[in-house]
Amino acid sequence: MNIGEAAKRSGVSAKMIRYYESIGLIDAPLRTQAQYRVYEAQDVHTLRFVRRSRNLGFSLEESRALLALWRDKSRASADVKQLAMSHVRDLEAKAAELQGMADTLRHLAEHCQGDARPDCPILSDLAAPAGRAETCC
Repeated sequence: MNIGEAAKRSGVSAKMIRYYESIGLIDAPLRTQAQYRVYEAQDVHTLRFVRRSRNLGFSLEESRALLALWRDKSRASADVKQLAMSHVRDLEAKAAELQGMADTLRHLAEHCQGDARPDCPILSDLAAPAGRAETCC
């Protein structure tokens, strides 16, 4: 199948497929005499694997490591679990950081009068020197 069909079947855009090939994340497919890429069912399966790993937030390098583990039939599942749990910890830390940001903005917005006056605790907090942000209004 051509790149358009592979993109359609895998859910990965043709542009991303070319990019993944250029960085060596996936193997370059065979080419026709006219240099058109020719994809096989296994290539689409690999692209789906990459898409799923990226949708779960794995970086390109983590996705590369997962691909290597997936292809290595003698690998220990403990290696896969270790990589996954490390990613879970990263996601949980990011979620906590995002929740902290939301809490701060909610607090500031609750203390903003939202009227015609120029006083605004949100802008005051953003303008505060590092480490001296307002915590109360």
